[in-house]
Amino acid sequence: MKNVKSEPRIALSSLAIRIFDANALKKIILSKPDATDEVKSVLTVKHISAEKVLQLETFSKDNKAYHRNIKNVNEIELNALFSGYSQINVVSTVGDVQYMRSKSGKETLIGENKVNEKLNNGNFEIAEKSLNNKVKQYILSGNEDFLKKLGVSDENGRVRDKMQAKFRQINKFIEHIESVKDKLPRDEINIYDLCCGKSYLSFAVYHYFKCILGMRVNMICVDLKADVIEYCSNLAKRIGFDSMEFVCGDIMAYEMKLKPHLVISLHACDIATDIVLNKASENGADVILSTPCCHHELNHKLNCDTLAFVSKHSMLRQKMCDALTDALRLLKLESLGYKVDALELIDPEDTPKNIMLRAIKKKKLDKEKLNQLKNEYEQTRRFLLGEQ
Repeated sequence: MKNVKSEPRIALSSLAIRIFDANALKKIILSKPDATDEVKSVLTVKHISAEKVLQLETFSKDNKAYHRNIKNVNEIELNALFSGYSQINVVSTVGDVQYMRSKSGKETLIGENKVNEKLNNGNFEIAEKSLNNKVKQYILSGNEDFLKKLGVSDENGRVRDKMQAKFRQINKFIEHIESVKDKLPRDEINIYDLCCGKSYLSFAVYHYFKCILGMRVNMICVDLKADVIEYCSNLAKRIGFDSMEFVCGDIMAYEMKLKPHLVISLHACDIATDIVLNKASENGADVILSTPCCHHELNHKLNCDTLAFVSKHSMLRQKMCDALTDALRLLKLESLGYKVDALELIDPEDTPKNIMLRAIKKKKLDKEKLNQLKNEYEQTRRFLLGEQ
């Protein structure tokens, strides 16, 4: 006997495939799940090593998110996935479709006729995010030897699925460096990576200046973890990055022997970012590029009655302190003679830690303006800590 109740869901699965194949899909939101431990799921289009997939992100009630990439997208798999949800919204450039299943099992599909008509006419826009992912050209290809050795890509130069976010992250960081290269020396450059960690970024930056721009590079990478420093130092020697030096030590105690032209830092934790910025500015770095990690210091010390209506809510307090901390950092750098900006490093879908602090040393300084900024910084700091 024909199962009439399943027809709307089957029709939705078929239509979703058509939209996906036409590059018109923006996202599919699956809500009201049958599983009691879930909140909802979202399907979005991703391009992984030139292969178009659907990425499923499932949100659980314990505030965790789980990801799975669906390759070889087909109607049977989508129909099976859709069966676990009572409401499904397909968002696309050809229109939106909504599926609903009542408690009694009655199914309803709304909007499919208009969407099918537009697909048949072929008069619609490509989904912007899908198109951008498809044609995106990176500075690094994945075929670089250091990326293979670090496990970002395989022996054939294909970026590994689990390293896609890291690959995009370091490419974006290089793009930010490329945008300020006119502020840096053209022949020989001194670069410091403070709190370098496993040094994905360090190797990428060295490769960019040495192998792509053909410059003489002196690069010093500092971190506390002895085993990581030893590993990276040996790797640099194996791949011929002879002008990379890896130092095991505390960045606060480290003395810069060479005048820093560029200081970088990716996800230095909490006040380590402040130490990086202080060290770089005290030594007169031409350009500072730093992406902070966690922000705890101000959250612990905030004592401001005026902002109590925000700070009494723990989640809003943390978000506010994140923004205030980075704003204070930029204000301090500005008071030291830097032109400053807060930029987005990478899509927040990849990581919420996506704010880059950029500081470029000014050639001409207005002492009166700098004094005003220093006073503004101190007044703001005291205001937030309740010292007024």
